[in-house]
Amino acid sequence: MKRNNLILAGVFAVLIVLAIAIPKGNKQGAAPGGPGAAAGQGKAAGKVAGKAAGASATVFRITSVLAAVQDLHSYLEINGDVEADNTVAMYPDISGKLVSLRANLGSKVGKGEIIAEIDPSKPGANYSLSPVYAPISGTVTSIPVKVGSTVSTSTVIAVIGDIGNLQVTARIPEREIAVLKTGLPAEITFEAYPGLVFAATVFRVSPLVDSTSRTKEIYLSFVRDDARINAGMFASIKLYTTVSENCVAVPDEAVVTSYDKDYVFIVNGDSTVTKREVTKGVSVDGACQIVSGLAGGERVAYEGVSVLSDGVTVKDISKTSETKPALEAAPDGGNQ
Repeated sequence: MKRNNLILAGVFAVLIVLAIAIPKGNKQGAAPGGPGAAAGQGKAAGKVAGKAAGASATVFRITSVLAAVQDLHSYLEINGDVEADNTVAMYPDISGKLVSLRANLGSKVGKGEIIAEIDPSKPGANYSLSPVYAPISGTVTSIPVKVGSTVSTSTVIAVIGDIGNLQVTARIPEREIAVLKTGLPAEITFEAYPGLVFAATVFRVSPLVDSTSRTKEIYLSFVRDDARINAGMFASIKLYTTVSENCVAVPDEAVVTSYDKDYVFIVNGDSTVTKREVTKGVSVDGACQIVSGLAGGERVAYEGVSVLSDGVTVKDISKTSETKPALEAAPDGGNQ
């Protein structure tokens, strides 16, 4: 009996030693570095590789255009006033009271014709009336004073102008005066005639810059006389300044700026894009001149470029292979 008890105690001791010796990792799975761990790492690596393959397979939708070779006409948009070509203000020779006006606004007068009379008399002394003569032939365009007003030798009695020859005067900011010269073409529009364009050219440029407004005055004449144009009208002017001839042009949206450098994305035949640095020139009505880095006829992306990078795959959804129009030709000198 005693012997049996010793055997049972020995068996229990062996079982306890085995239970303590077996690692917990083996109970739950393979030990680190064993076959089970290798299988788990392989599965994780497969997932990462799958994600990388999915990223490289991303296709970006773009719209592309062909770089065009064309002329770009730069212009300034300014405002001006229609005036008589030859305008003269009339002043009295003596101070006194304006006693008569022999012309009305819009009246046609001849050179030497009496326009007004001034009474220089003072209390206790009577003098003859002093006439005011028209210095030129033309039309009375302004009468700023009324009969009975007291005037001096610096008071404008009337303004006479040759309204048969109208001109437009405008002021150009100092930063733009480098491009000014006689002969520049312009298109003039008026609120009274929406949709109509009247052709004009610059015939005189002031040699001085106004020190107060920092502007230079220009004078434009109409290519054709038109009875619809009147002195005093407000004019909207599109003044064409310089022409960039036969330049490579793309839409402004096609050019991406990064770290003070400009780039375009060239669309390759294998549906990938190549990022290329370019040099920009003038920009007119949404068309950008490319001075260097791009040749006419090369295809560039212009919509969807903000997400592109060098070498990515793209899908071109363009409906046409022609670039956006840059600018219509400068005026041909005719009125509509």
